[in-house]
Amino acid sequence: MSASDAPGAAPNGTDAISSERIGDHLVVIRIDRPHRRNAFDGATARAMEAAIDAYEDDDTLRCAILTGSDEVFSSGQDLIAAAHRDMGIAPNRGGFGIMAKPPAKPIIAAVEGHALAGGLELCLSCDLVVSSRTATMGIPEAARSLVAVGGGLFRLPKRIPYHLAMELALTGKAWSAERMAELGLVNKLTEPGAALEGAIDLANEVLRAGPLAVRASKQIVRRAYDWQDRDGWKNQMEFAGPVMASEDLQEGLRAFAEKRDPVWKGR
Repeated sequence: MSASDAPGAAPNGTDAISSERIGDHLVVIRIDRPHRRNAFDGATARAMEAAIDAYEDDDTLRCAILTGSDEVFSSGQDLIAAAHRDMGIAPNRGGFGIMAKPPAKPIIAAVEGHALAGGLELCLSCDLVVSSRTATMGIPEAARSLVAVGGGLFRLPKRIPYHLAMELALTGKAWSAERMAELGLVNKLTEPGAALEGAIDLANEVLRAGPLAVRASKQIVRRAYDWQDRDGWKNQMEFAGPVMASEDLQEGLRAFAEKRDPVWKGR
């Protein structure tokens, strides 16, 4: 993680995370700490953890979007807070309240402006990324004799080719969202100011799928890097088995046969 060097008030992120429900099943979690370019101190991380916990605990919510402002997604760890030994770490979900334990349900990053250092690592904690064409992304820590310890160094090589991940890690350069989209890190590009709208459109596509199947599919995909094929056949059934025995599966089959939209119950 790295971050903001902007001057401002004493580090305090208690009110920097807000949640807004969109419709019945979607929540937008927003980082709003402009005087620190949406950088994280401990209070901000704990507020993020509380927001993620609330999302997980609400069975009516099926997808979340994580976003910042039009100027910046997040610049990472608040270095002024760090000078006070106030790191952006939460007790249960780790860095920035999400990095060590992302939610089991899907979460989409909606990026405007910069997603640098811990900001990019926040994107890597999400399942899908929608970004403005003019956004920039990178892990500049090494250029400042820091190490990206928010997951960037071991997650980025799983999202983009090894040698390009290594170039970002060793040089500290930032690349455009357009290049990141070419490499597969960004799912969808939008015009400036439209990342959240694009993320809502993508979330609505997710919400049309069966919520139990979506959650199980996420868990299998996330573990795929750790499984050999011979293990995957057995291991996937821990997550797929309950879905195959669910009411939603029967509803999905009936809806297909009857040529109508399914009505999911989440059970």
